Amino acid sequence: MEINFLAIVAAAVSALLFGFIWYNPKVFGTAWMKAADMSEDKMKGANMAKIFIMAFIFAILLAMSLLPTTIHQMGASSLTQGELGILPSYDAFMADYGNEFRTFKHGAFHGVIAGIFVALPILGTNALFERKSAKYIFINSGYWIVTLGVMGAIICGWK
Repeated sequence: MEINFLAIVAAAVSALLFGFIWYNPKVFGTAWMKAADMSEDKMKGANMAKIFIMAFIFAILLAMSLLPTTIHQMGASSLTQGELGILPSYDAFMADYGNEFRTFKHGAFHGVIAGIFVALPILGTNALFERKSAKYIFINSGYWIVTLGVMGAIICGWK
């Protein structure tokens, strides 16, 4: 099974683009700044190039982690390993099931599930210890739930 690097990059870019929308002051940006105890002055001293480069790298890592979550065929090669490599049964499996569940809808579903069951608990736990509000948890977790849904759709549906 080929890994589509263009889909990975597109999914990573979608995370940044969606962040521009989600955290825009007209959407959740103003509420997030208040909940995060962030101010314009605090934001002025930031190295935005470094922040966006690192955010893109992290988004690439997230997109890569969504591959086996959204594309179930990725597990087939590990199940058909022999001493000399992949067994002929892999080709037979892929001939029958290679494109099953390879849709944007299926990927979005698994991305949202990952957001709810992975991102929400991680962000929620950190926020609780940081003494952040429920609003802070829901704004940030909401972003990741929707973003992982979009990323999952791109990863799974892009062939």
